[in-house]
Amino acid sequence: MQKTFVFLLFLICPLLIFGQQKGSIIKIVSSTRITGDTKKKVSYLRNPVFQQDNATLTCDSAVFYTERNYFEAYRNVHINQLTTDIYSDELQYDGNKKHAHLTGNVRMVDPKTILTTNVLDYDMVAKIGTYTNGGKIVTQDQSVTLTSKNGYYFNNSSDAYFRYNVVVVTPQSTIKSDTMRYNVDTKWTYFYGPTNIKGKDDNLYTENGAYNTLSEDAYFGKKNLYTQDTKSLKGDSLYYYGKIGYGKAVKNIVFTDKKDGTKMFGDLGFYYKIDQRTLVTKNAYVDLISGDSVTVNNKKRPDTLRLGADTLETQITLQKTLKLIPKISIKADNEVGEDEEEAPARTKKTPAVIRSADTKIKKAAVKGGKEPKRKRDEKSQEQPALNIPDNLKDSIKTKIDSAGVNMVKVDSLLKNSSKGIDSLKKKVASVSNIQNKLPKLSPDSILKKIPKNSKDSLSKQIKNAKRDTTVFNPADTVTTRIIRAYHNVKIFKSNIQAKTDSLFYTSADSTLRCYGNPIIWSEGSQVVGDTIYVQFKKNKLNNLQAFKNAFLVSTPKDSLRFNQIKGRYMTGFFSEGKLKNLYVDGNAESIYYTQDDSTKVYKEMNQTLSSRIKFTFKNNDIDDIVYINSIEGALNPENKVSKDNVLKGFSWKPKERPKSKKEAIGSSGLKKPKPKVPAKTPAKTLATKSAVSKGPTTAKPVIPKADSVANFGIKPIFPKKDSTMVVPKGSIKP
Repeated sequence: MQKTFVFLLFLICPLLIFGQQKGSIIKIVSSTRITGDTKKKVSYLRNPVFQQDNATLTCDSAVFYTERNYFEAYRNVHINQLTTDIYSDELQYDGNKKHAHLTGNVRMVDPKTILTTNVLDYDMVAKIGTYTNGGKIVTQDQSVTLTSKNGYYFNNSSDAYFRYNVVVVTPQSTIKSDTMRYNVDTKWTYFYGPTNIKGKDDNLYTENGAYNTLSEDAYFGKKNLYTQDTKSLKGDSLYYYGKIGYGKAVKNIVFTDKKDGTKMFGDLGFYYKIDQRTLVTKNAYVDLISGDSVTVNNKKRPDTLRLGADTLETQITLQKTLKLIPKISIKADNEVGEDEEEAPARTKKTPAVIRSADTKIKKAAVKGGKEPKRKRDEKSQEQPALNIPDNLKDSIKTKIDSAGVNMVKVDSLLKNSSKGIDSLKKKVASVSNIQNKLPKLSPDSILKKIPKNSKDSLSKQIKNAKRDTTVFNPADTVTTRIIRAYHNVKIFKSNIQAKTDSLFYTSADSTLRCYGNPIIWSEGSQVVGDTIYVQFKKNKLNNLQAFKNAFLVSTPKDSLRFNQIKGRYMTGFFSEGKLKNLYVDGNAESIYYTQDDSTKVYKEMNQTLSSRIKFTFKNNDIDDIVYINSIEGALNPENKVSKDNVLKGFSWKPKERPKSKKEAIGSSGLKKPKPKVPAKTPAKTLATKSAVSKGPTTAKPVIPKADSVANFGIKPIFPKKDSTMVVPKGSIKP
C-alpha cells in the first residue's frame, strides 16, 4: 500500500503542474489529400503533417476531429518533439491534454535511450512514457538493457521506474528485481523489493539498495546476502566498490565458507577482492567445525571451537607459501640430552622411590603394555663447535703422516693383481676373434624409411624441450584458508580454552599457533609458554606443543595443591579430547604430590629434575611418571611441605579463563558496564521542598561514542520507506 501511494504521488506531481495548462489547437501543416464530413466535422487525410507547439506528427493516413482537437493516425506514425522521436503503427492523440496513445511496434528514441513496447502512453507536456504490458529500454551505447512488465520513463529527469519481472543486463551483471528505478544520466539503479544481482562468479540478494552500472558501486540495506562459490556474507548494511574490489559490511555480519566449515561473525567488516581477504572487527569471532561432540539435553551436538579477538582476518592463499607444521616426532629416550648443555654438578642423591626409565619400561612389559612407536627426530639442530686442545692437534698430524706408510702396502697389492688382469685380456681377445668369423648382417630395413631431415627435426625438438625446464606441479596451485587474530585473543571449546595476544591458523595443517603470553587450559590443567601450538587431526584435538619456558600446572580435584611441570619444551597428546601423554624435555622439573591409594590422603611431595619427564594421564589425573637421564630429586613428607612451594616461573590464572562461548567474543566494541557509584546522601536543608527553576535550561550536546558507526565514516542505514528520495543520485562515498 505504501509503495502504491508513493508511486501514484510520483506520477501525479508532474500532472498537477501542467494540469491547468490548456492545450493549443492542432494545425495541419500539409496533406496530399483531404476529404471531410461537414456535419460530423471530420477530415480524412493522406500523408498529413500535424503540428502542435514544439511537436510535429506525421503518418500515412489520419482521421482528424476538428471540434475535439483530436485525431487518429495510421501506419508509419512518427512524433518528433525536440530531441525525442516516437514511432508506432497507430496513434490516438488528444490535443487538449497533449496525450498520445500509441500501439503496435512502438519505439521511443532520445539521445540516451531506446524504448520499445507494443502499447505506450506518452504525456507530451511532462514527457512521461508509460507501458503496462511489457517493454524494454536499451541505452544508446547498448551497455544496459532493462525489461519489465510495467515501465514509466521520465524524459526530463532521465529516470525510469519499473515494476514486476524487472531484468537489467549489463556486461558485468544481470539484475532481477520486483521494483526498481534507473537513472540514465547517473547510471544508478535503485531497488525497492526482492532483488538478485548475478555477477560472473557471485550473486547478491537484497530487498533495498542501490547499484551503479558504470562504476559498479553499490549499497544494500535490507536482508542482504552475498554468495561466491562456497562463501557467503550477510550484514544489515553492505557497501561495495566494484572497480577497486573493496567492500564494507556493518552490523550482524556473518561470513561463511562451506568448503572448510568457517563461520566468522562481527559488527564491522571489510573485504578486499584482490587477495580475497576479509577483516572483521567489533565483537568479532569465528566458529571452526570440530569432530568432537557434546551432549546437551540428551542430544549430541557438534563441539565447535570458538575463536574471538579484537580483530580477525581471513584469507585464501597458496599452500606452498606457508610453513606448515610437520608431523610431530618425539626423540627416543636414549637420544634425550645429547644436544643439551651439561647440567651443573648436583649434591643431592636420587631417592630410591624414583624409578629409572629401564625399570619402568620392563614393568610395563610385564603388565602387557607396549611402548608406543615413535619416529626418531632428525638432528636438524646446529652442533656446537669443538674445542680441540693443542696436544690433541699434534696427535692428529701424526696420524695423518702415518697414513703415507700404508701406501707401500697398496702398491704391492696392485702388482699382485696385474697377473689377473693379463689373463682377462687374453679371454677378451679370443671372443673378438670369434666375432670376426661371423657373417655381416644387412642394415635394418626400418632405418631406410627414416627421412634424411629427421635428424634435424629431432634436434630442434630436443632444443625446444631443453628451453622449457619448468615442470608443472599440481601442488603449486593448491589453496588454503588462513585466519589471523590480533589482540585479546580467546578460544573456547568444551575440552580446551586459551588466551593469547595473537594467533595464526591454517586449515592446511589444522594448527592454532599462539603468540604473545599464551595460556592454554584443559580440564584442571594450565599450560603457558613463549609460543604454543595446538593441532587438530580429523577435526579432533590431537596434540599440543609449548616452546621455551613451558610450564604446566594442574590441580587435583578437591585440592588446593598444585602439581607443577616445567621445561624448555613440552609436547602433549590427546585421545578423545582428553590429555593422554605428556613429554617435557630440557631441564625438566616437577613437583608432584602423591596420595595413598586407599584413603586418597596426600602423603608426600616429590620434587625432581631430569632431562625428560614422561607423564601418563587417566581421567585427567596423573596416572604414571617416568624420569629419563640425569635424574635427581627429593621426597618431602606432607607435614614438612610449605603451602607456597612452587617452581620458578609459576603462575596460576583461572580468572582469565573463558568460561563460555559468549566470553570468547572479541572485546572491541562491547559496551562496558558502568561502575557503580554509591548514592550520595542529600544535604539537610531548612526548606521542605526543593526550589524549581523556571528559567530556560541548556542541554549538553550529544557526543557520539568512540565506537559508534559514525566514527567509521559509514552512512546511516536508509529508511525502509519505498521512496525515490531514499537513495541519493550521486555516488556513495566510502
